[in-house]
Amino acid sequence: MSKYSLGLDYGSESVRALLVDIETGEEKGVAVKPYPHCVIYDKLPNTDIELPADFALQHAQDYLDCGIYVISEAIKEVSSDDIIGIAVDFTACTVIPVKKDGTPLMFLDEFKDNPYAWVKLWKHHAAQPEADKVNELANKRDEKFLKYYSGIVSSEWMLPKCWETANHAKDVYDATDYFLDAGDWIVQQLTGEFTRNACAAGYKGLWSEELGSPSKDFLKALDPKIENLNDKLITNIIPAGKTAGKISAEFAKRTGLKEETVVSAATIDAHSGVPGMGVSKPNVMSLIMGTSTCHLVMSDDLHLYDGYAGVVKDGILPGFYGYESGQSAVGDIFAWFVKTFMPDSKSPFKEITPKAALLPPGGNGLVALDWHNGNRSVLMNADLSGLILGLNINTKPEEIYRALVESTAFGTKVIIDSYIDNGVEINEVVACGGLTGEDFLMQIYADILQLPIKIAATTQAVALGSAIFAAVAAGKDNGGYDDIEIAVEKMTKPFIKTFEPNLDNKKSYDNLFKVYKKTHDFFGKENPELMKSLKNLK
Repeated sequence: MSKYSLGLDYGSESVRALLVDIETGEEKGVAVKPYPHCVIYDKLPNTDIELPADFALQHAQDYLDCGIYVISEAIKEVSSDDIIGIAVDFTACTVIPVKKDGTPLMFLDEFKDNPYAWVKLWKHHAAQPEADKVNELANKRDEKFLKYYSGIVSSEWMLPKCWETANHAKDVYDATDYFLDAGDWIVQQLTGEFTRNACAAGYKGLWSEELGSPSKDFLKALDPKIENLNDKLITNIIPAGKTAGKISAEFAKRTGLKEETVVSAATIDAHSGVPGMGVSKPNVMSLIMGTSTCHLVMSDDLHLYDGYAGVVKDGILPGFYGYESGQSAVGDIFAWFVKTFMPDSKSPFKEITPKAALLPPGGNGLVALDWHNGNRSVLMNADLSGLILGLNINTKPEEIYRALVESTAFGTKVIIDSYIDNGVEINEVVACGGLTGEDFLMQIYADILQLPIKIAATTQAVALGSAIFAAVAAGKDNGGYDDIEIAVEKMTKPFIKTFEPNLDNKKSYDNLFKVYKKTHDFFGKENPELMKSLKNLK
């Protein structure tokens, strides 16, 4: 009798469930459900309450309702007795303030109209002032934790977001019993147990096995209001692939899952994609490409330098130091372009891509900066914004579009170069995500990186990674695996395609990259206040 594990993958706009045969890797059931409220930027739903600049909120009920729906759909062809485990991955750092029973504050009448009580999505960047002050004080005090994050804390992370709430809505902060990573909230809803996943705690929560969390003394020096913030964070920290609890009777009834089914500790969505692509060894750059791109690489050694977003021991897979970098907008940039400049097109990408593909590399006379949602790596500055140089009255839409695609590839090249320059060897590149189906885009990436890019066999690598963690959490005694390398080998398939770099394009892209890098450094390192001043004018 076949045994299955279930991966529950929460993205920025939807949730998907993937049911996998743990022996063959066959994808037995899959379901996807978009969030009804999607991402909330302008006003709280059903109110006239306008949100401040750089807010990006979501509705916690969407996570629950859509999660229940996709689980029920994905498992309907098999017996729940044959499902041995479930695991959750989630965009991070997505923060939910909750009460001791797990109820989100936004569900309470007294806080439902307060935006600070709502879910702050990972790309909520309104905590940049708090992040700036964290960085200033931590550098001044030479805090050891800062070295694990290249010396820069992002506005996307837990501490700045919690402090932002304390600064602007102290009643919400005081009423919050726990600030949870959204993945941990889903696990709590599944099991009734509070855990904190080591992946999000490490990469987004400033926690490490070696140092613990930032000290109470440091928090008090930041602001006495958050002196006891650590009391509002779960201390039961568990890595993915370890048991966080078991499906509760209530949740079993709502989904069709069997009560007592093992639930793995959560993990970050992108990090889950590494095993889901079939990667279980070091020195491979994994690209998880969607609305944003996450760059992940494992190494046997610890290298502390400026340029990555975080390094965590066992943060991706056990036995390695896991390094993370990222671009805050990639697919988002392309979506912005077609929505803004091609609103009447029924198939905008099918229309614009062939035209852009006919253009020679660098032949459009344009260079763009891929900072439409700030820069995560290597500059870690949410105040930076997008830019296009070289426009003239003859510039065509396809030239702009190609420049935007090239800019995102150049952003990845900056990240990869920073690793190599600092001793983290990268031998190959693998990729997964919705963007990898675009041959035009992936060939540009291969040409600019001058590295082959292997494409994962599954379109659901992130959800598959969670299913792998679920099989490991269940363990061999329950029909799963005790060794994650064996689980990866059994549950993934060979890469389906490799994009080889075109050497004829190397010279053109090398020359264009020089312009990109000078522009990158001028606006990102030497004069970052220019873009910030434009933001302030708004």
